[in-house]
Parts: sequence; structure tokens; C-alpha cells
Amino acid sequence: MQKEVKKSWALFIGIGVMMIAHGLQMQIMGIRSVLEDFSVFTTGIFMSGYYVGYFIGSKTTPNFVSKVGHIRVFAAFASLASLSALVAVVYVNPLMWTISRFITGISLVSCYVVTESWLNDRATNKNRGQLLSAYMMVIYFGLALGMLLLNISKPEAYEPFILVSVLLSVALVPILLTKRPAPKFKKIETISILELYKISPLGSLSSFFTGIIHAAFFSLISVYATIAKFTLFETSILLFVATIAGVLGQGPIGYFSDIFDRRRVIVITTFGSSLLAFIAILTSNDPIQNIYYMDEFAFRKIIFFIAVGLYTSLCLPLFSLNLAHTNDFVPKSKFVAAGGGLQLIFGVGAISGPILCAIFMEWFGLNGLFVFLIIAHSIIGVFGLYRMKVRRTVENPDSTFTPVPATITPAGLELDPDAPATLDETQVNELQKLKY
Repeated sequence: MQKEVKKSWALFIGIGVMMIAHGLQMQIMGIRSVLEDFSVFTTGIFMSGYYVGYFIGSKTTPNFVSKVGHIRVFAAFASLASLSALVAVVYVNPLMWTISRFITGISLVSCYVVTESWLNDRATNKNRGQLLSAYMMVIYFGLALGMLLLNISKPEAYEPFILVSVLLSVALVPILLTKRPAPKFKKIETISILELYKISPLGSLSSFFTGIIHAAFFSLISVYATIAKFTLFETSILLFVATIAGVLGQGPIGYFSDIFDRRRVIVITTFGSSLLAFIAILTSNDPIQNIYYMDEFAFRKIIFFIAVGLYTSLCLPLFSLNLAHTNDFVPKSKFVAAGGGLQLIFGVGAISGPILCAIFMEWFGLNGLFVFLIIAHSIIGVFGLYRMKVRRTVENPDSTFTPVPATITPAGLELDPDAPATLDETQVNELQKLKY
């Protein structure tokens, strides 16, 4: 694994620095929106702009890559992402911030497509699972580190936005200096949403609500913390814990999902998430009297941090669980196509997540965030119980749980060890010899 990671150092450094910038930009805009007296609903709208851009970019980027190549696409969209950070600091208003988030969404998904297709080109059947694991760690640890950078300056200042722009520009350097030629881009077909629902109703519905949940939580948790009078340091620690806990939860949940009925694991995981979200409400504040219990170093605040960390440790693996469950019902040759379809469903849910959650926060006060999450998780859990009654358990030896980032594109899904085998360089050479 170390050998392959070393060969791909430019990709990992580039995307890692980009994730640091993304983690900082996403949360600093949430905090700043509160300080600028934007309504929570307004914040939900401009946060959704990112997911609209992500959705559109995932469809258009493959055409750009086919026409002009990987390096030019990465350079162009990394530059656009850098520009979007400057737009946000120069024009502090909801309309320009919506445009900024939209540009960021298109730009980052384009860079994901380039990075993942490039990694897939370098992967062999022996190491692609290791490369996927390394890629996921870079993504999430980059995001977590970016959230800690909230402490470098006051949110009202321009320095955090300038730092985001600088980091996104720096992310270009390793890619532009790489010696290895870029791969030829291969378009990947996906299964339609209707067909995918017929194949796996639970996988499809759960992916939709997982998109809603992930987008709502990570878009608005910094807004929640700011309104709840957390210090900037406490907010950064909360975000760091939430991100890292989500990564750590992948292993044990994946282990149990490969042993027991995957639907049962989805149901237990999502109802467990609802319970932890309810505990977060109990340990936070009284929404009626507007009395905050979480004073500095208070016991309730510690419990709140633990509850949120445990919540994300159950919540973040849901996308990988949905993917593995859906793959239980499709042949191995369609694993990547099914994954691409689930990612499409996830994206549609993510667009609506921040807006719907913001409405709940307007209705129910600060804890409307967790009320919304409880309802979304409960829908998944109830539907999962229903599906367990109407469909028998299916054993598919080709399908196992593989931890993947929720932002992964179909190109990255080909790194999954369960995906159809690809020919490595040695096998290609052997086939060429047989021709002659």
C-alpha cells in the first residue's frame, strides 16, 4: 500500500489540501451567517447551493474531461473554487453566497471525478481496496483538519476566506507538477432511479434520506453551535469530533453488516442515530425558555459532545451500508452502475436537506435540527422494518461492506474490491503476447 500511495502522492496531497479548504469554508460560512443576522432558512438555501452545483457538476464534468483532459479540468475547477471563496468575502449577502456555494459544488465534484478516475487508472486488483481506504482517510481527515482551522481568526474577519483561497490554489501545484501522464477517461453508465428502486427499495429510499441527513447536519451544525453560544474553539472541536467519529464508526458497523442481515444493521443504526439525536436535545437547552444549560466545562456539554460524536459514528456509515445492501441484489457486473445510481439519489436528497432542516429550526427553535434528523432517521428505520417483512434475506457472496466517502463518484466506486475485476499491467502484457 505504501508503494502505491507514494506513487499517487500528488493526487493525495492535492485533494487533501482541497478538503482542508472545503472544511474551513463550509463551516466559516455557517458561523458567519449567524453573525450577519441571516435567518436560518436563508442559510439553508445558500448551503443547498453547494449540493445543486455538486449534482450538476457530476453530470457535466465527464464531458469536460473527455475533451480537454484530467489536468486541465482539475486546474480550471480548483481555480474556480478559489475564486468562489473570494466572492464570498467580498460580497457578504445571501445571493452571492448562494452563487459562491454553487461554484464550489461544481468545482469540487469535478476535482473528485479527476482524482478518482486517476486513482482507478493506477489501481490493480490487488491494491485498489487499499487505495480506496487511503483516499477516504485523506478526504475525512482533511475535512476535520479544516474545521480546526476555524481558530486562526475571528469569523468576522476576511483572513479565513483568504486562507481558503490560498489553500485551493496550493492544491493545484502537486497535480500540475506530476510527471506521470493522465489516464484516458472512461465514461461509466449508471442505473436509472426507477430501476434501482425496483431492485432495492430500502437502498434507494435510505440513500435519499441519507443525503438529506448528511447535508443538513454538516451544513447547519456550525449554525447550531454559534446560536447556542459555543466558543469558536468549542465549535471547531465539536466539528472535528463529529467528522473523525464518523470515520471510526465505519469499521465495526461494516463488520456486523457482513455477518447479519444488512437491513437489520441499517434499522438498528438509524434508530440508534435517532436516540442519540434525542439525547443531544436533552443535554443542550430548553427551547421554550431559551435557557442554555451548556455553560463552559459543564457536564451537560461534555455529554452533548459525546452524543454528537456517537451520532455521526452511526450516521456517516449509512451511505456505505446502503451501497452494500443494494449490491446484495445486483450482479457483480452492475455494482459500479448501481453505486452511481445511489449517488444520484443521495445528491437529490442532499439538495433539499439544508432547506428542509432550516424550516424545522424556524418552527421548533434551535433543536429543530435534531428534531428533523430524528424524523428522517425514523422514516428509514420504519421502512426498513417493513421491507424485512415483505422480502427474504438475500446472500450474495460478491457483496461485502466497503467504507467509502459519501462524496464518491462512479469513477471512485471502481476502486471497490467487490467491483468487477480489472486487468492490471501484467495481465494486459500477457494478453498482448497471446495475440502474437
